[in-house]
Amino acid sequence: MPDRKANKISIVKYLPSHPELVHAPYIPEMDFYAAIRSGNIRKVKELCREVFHDKKGLGVLSDDGLRNIKYHFVISAALIARQCIEGGLSMSEAYSMSDYYIREADRLDDKRKISALHDEMALAYASRMRQRSREKIFSRPVTECIDYILEHLDTRIKMEDLCSHVGLSKAHISRLFRKETGLTVTEYILSRKLETAKNMLDYSDHPMTWIAGTLAFPSQSYFTRVFKERYGMPPGRYRREGGRGSAQ
Repeated sequence: MPDRKANKISIVKYLPSHPELVHAPYIPEMDFYAAIRSGNIRKVKELCREVFHDKKGLGVLSDDGLRNIKYHFVISAALIARQCIEGGLSMSEAYSMSDYYIREADRLDDKRKISALHDEMALAYASRMRQRSREKIFSRPVTECIDYILEHLDTRIKMEDLCSHVGLSKAHISRLFRKETGLTVTEYILSRKLETAKNMLDYSDHPMTWIAGTLAFPSQSYFTRVFKERYGMPPGRYRREGGRGSAQ
């Protein structure tokens, strides 16, 4: 099985959207981050009119102009992710998005392109927060269970782990989880692993054995069987036929 630490970021990169989690929001301190957190796309677009790399008081973190704007991009990405987490977005999704945009910024060699990417990132978070505001809200124990599951997709998650994490009995967690999600804990874990595997097939060249091992499926044959049951075709065929729209 692949090393847990080495492959953690790879799993996060391909996590599917998981809109179920909602936490208590805090009072925003800055208009820009408050607009993003509230999903106010119009306000975010208005505030993005000020070019990111030309903002007043941006500060000098490096004598190299390009490196300086990249440093500020990373800070902004971290603050936006934090604000959105406090506004109800799950940590897994918020950090997955920030990791993606930080990597994209690192590849760029022009301050204007980095500024444009910053605007794209701000609007992406705002759009996600607007979408989240219309979604179902789960109870705290179920929210904590889902967060734990999404953070540990590279392991064989046991009910004992969830019980310890949430501080409730197996019977209590099982009853709440089924009532609020419509799935058993086991069904939910499998569903998330399969959705993540599907995203890996869509957006990476990782071999099936790597995907199966990284997501802690018991064996590649089991992974192939449950993937086919879920999507109507085995993972190899799914990738050969172009993925994404080829399976529902």
